[in-house]
Amino acid sequence: MSLPDIMSFTLFGQAFSAIEILTGLAILLAAIVVVLLLAGRRRQSEEELLRSEDVEHGMAAILRAQAEMQGRLATMAELFGSRQAELNHAIGQRLDGMSQRVTATIGEQTRSTHENLRRLQERLAVIDAAQTNIQSLAKDVVGLQAILSNKQTRGAFGQARMETIIADGLPIGAYAFQPTLSNGSRPDCTVRMPNGSPPLVIDAKFPLEAWNAIRNAAATGREQGKIAAQQFRRDIELHIRDIAEKYLIQGETQDTAFLFVPSESIFAEIHENFEAIVQKAQRSRIVIVSPSLLMLSIQVIQAVLKDQRMREQAHVIQGEVAHLMDDLARLDERVRKLQGHFAMAQKDVDMIVTSADKLARRGERIEALEFEAAGEPAKPASDERPKPIDNRTGQLKLRVVDED
Repeated sequence: MSLPDIMSFTLFGQAFSAIEILTGLAILLAAIVVVLLLAGRRRQSEEELLRSEDVEHGMAAILRAQAEMQGRLATMAELFGSRQAELNHAIGQRLDGMSQRVTATIGEQTRSTHENLRRLQERLAVIDAAQTNIQSLAKDVVGLQAILSNKQTRGAFGQARMETIIADGLPIGAYAFQPTLSNGSRPDCTVRMPNGSPPLVIDAKFPLEAWNAIRNAAATGREQGKIAAQQFRRDIELHIRDIAEKYLIQGETQDTAFLFVPSESIFAEIHENFEAIVQKAQRSRIVIVSPSLLMLSIQVIQAVLKDQRMREQAHVIQGEVAHLMDDLARLDERVRKLQGHFAMAQKDVDMIVTSADKLARRGERIEALEFEAAGEPAKPASDERPKPIDNRTGQLKLRVVDED
């Protein structure tokens, strides 16, 4: 059998070959594909139509939304414009107020700055003056150090301070500097005492070099301080003995003398740390005095001298008081005489006033008669006869008392 015979099929009573069947199937498939393509294009066109409608609806909604948005934007622009104007107005007002406050603050700060600068200039002027004073004080301190570094000038410094206190507290003639005693010694000062008593001797040659040695040794060590203290004790005891031997002369000077210490701090240190020296000086009838104690002693002596001068002038004062009492008695006598003259004059004035009152009453009665009836004659009263005025003024005798 041949291949076409083998590949033949029978369908609906008809025989078809395989090629025919394949051709029919191909045509059928082509038709199906065409139908499917047409159906797909139709659906695509419908979808595109629906999409276009949706797009149109969307565009319309977008246009409406855009219109609404434009309206809202216009409203917002108006609101923003009004708010911006209000904000600009408020900001302008605040800026004006702030500028005024800033101007006032700047003006106040400027005035305050000027005032502070003025005060600063005053303070600087005070500081300059203080600096000048400090420089002058520094020069004085340097000069004082130079004085204290020299033994002779140091003694002159203590003597100068003592002389200043004496000269300020006592009158001229009540003291003497560097006098010569009978034994040839010359104390620094003698003060005249009242009632013819011997003068008081004051010595100002305090051993400051030994004291400065104590101060310098205190910083180096304890042993050096002890050695310096012993040396100071020996020097001042020797000086106390010299004062007692040279200046305490029986009948010529007081039995007590003053040793002048030119510093309050040194005086306090001596009484605090060198009690034995103070007791030895007291036993030797030497009184250690500081500037304040010397000033107090001088004031007491001045009061005693003043009391003595008052007692010396007591008889003169009593004589002047007696003359004053005589003048006072004479003045009292003359005042009493003048008082009597005034009493007599006052009595005459009272009598004149009484006569004037009587004349005034008579004149009033005469004036009242003018208003009575014409037919009624006036009857003079027998008891109202004019009386002569007793004028004793002419009888006043003025007496002038001339007494020496």
